[in-house]
Amino acid sequence: MIKQTLEQFIIDREEELPYTQGALASVLCNIAAATIMISEVISQAGLLDILGDASTTNVQGERQKKLDIYANEQFVSALKDGGECCAMVSEENEDYISMDTSSSKNAQYIVAIDPLDGSSNVDVNVGIGTVFSIYLRKNNSGKPTLEDILQKGEKQVAAGYVVYGASTILVFTTGNGVNGFILDLAKGKFYLSHPNICIPKTGAIYSINEGNYTYFSEGIKKYLRYCQMQDRATNRPYTARYTGSMVLDFHRNLIKGGIFIYPAPGKLRLIYECNPMAFIIEQAGGRASDGSTRILDIDVRGLHQRSDVFMGSELMVIKAEEFLKFL
Repeated sequence: MIKQTLEQFIIDREEELPYTQGALASVLCNIAAATIMISEVISQAGLLDILGDASTTNVQGERQKKLDIYANEQFVSALKDGGECCAMVSEENEDYISMDTSSSKNAQYIVAIDPLDGSSNVDVNVGIGTVFSIYLRKNNSGKPTLEDILQKGEKQVAAGYVVYGASTILVFTTGNGVNGFILDLAKGKFYLSHPNICIPKTGAIYSINEGNYTYFSEGIKKYLRYCQMQDRATNRPYTARYTGSMVLDFHRNLIKGGIFIYPAPGKLRLIYECNPMAFIIEQAGGRASDGSTRILDIDVRGLHQRSDVFMGSELMVIKAEEFLKFL
């Protein structure tokens, strides 16, 4: 049986893509092309002078890795050359990037991206990822503004992530379900491997950095004790799995069922981390909130705004919210 390529999948589903006329499909393919180049470099990272810290920090004050900078440059280049993206927001840049080129003067799409999530893991050969979100700009002409960019997550027209691990897999949604594609690096193409992904209603995995336990609210602490308590009826105790790369933990829980939690003091950014993952998890039948409010309903006030996040299997997220409700 011949596997369907990402490009063919997008062409076949083009009538489902909102506002497209080929433009959104082009943005998705541009992003995929950049991830292929990044995947190639990651696979040879130990042989190239691209491991370790760069001499710079990002807007969050975090030490940048050489791979962070490389990945960011690949996405900027791919989206500029594609001509359908008018602006890009990145974890690696303090301000948004206006794609002010002749080919992009009528572009209508805005891409928000975390170019390399969990990049510190690559030095020890643990998987990492990319997260991206796509919006349609509010104003139809002129240079893009903050008003175009600061939109609620519910306004996303597409979102996705890439896992660079044992294999490279791209998962995305345009609001019509969630599908995954594995990269054949020899051919330089993504092939459909996980059609119509649906997260189980419940699971047996919880993902949280328990090293921050001292700082957790009493509600979170009680929920963790619930996860660790033996109860055959609810398949507890749950298994703790946390890698330090949100994309890896999210992907595992999406496939197997589970919950990913990053509570206060949270460091995940709303626009290019929480919103795209929340869009994907909802499209797969799951749930995402900050503990009380649906992630996709949160007002966006800044490019690098942070949010607490509880996302994964619906029943597990609801149970976690119950522990927070009266505290």
